[in-house]
Amino acid sequence: MTYVKKLLISFILYFIFYSISLANGNYYKEAKKKYDKGELENSKFLFQKNIVFNPKDAKSYLYLAKIFNLEENEKEELKNLETTLLLDPANEEAMYMLIKIKLKKSNYSGVEDLKEKFVIICKDLCDKTKEINDILKNIEPKNDS
Repeated sequence: MTYVKKLLISFILYFIFYSISLANGNYYKEAKKKYDKGELENSKFLFQKNIVFNPKDAKSYLYLAKIFNLEENEKEELKNLETTLLLDPANEEAMYMLIKIKLKKSNYSGVEDLKEKFVIICKDLCDKTKEINDILKNIEPKNDS
């Protein structure tokens, strides 16, 4: 066998094994790399593909929510945050992002409910509790009477 044929066979085998590993749903790592590089469209596609193979992967939904946040697509961001919290109720980052959306929409009772849960689960973002309390404290209900 010539060198070119061996090289071609090696390339084909590598491609087949690489495709099989991706076909088994190992898209998250590649999607995360693309996200970290700022390649949002490519990462979004790969996160969505990962969800097809791993529908209970809360991390992929969280990153999709982050991408939709950057794209200012609040409807899709909200949908992905809710799915993240459905799969991983203790995901403090998703909960904090959802609190910010509810604050923006003036849903203060919803913020209070989430804040109570957030205080219980927080590990890395506990400092955000003070920020949320300060925002709520500075909001005075409007009296239309």
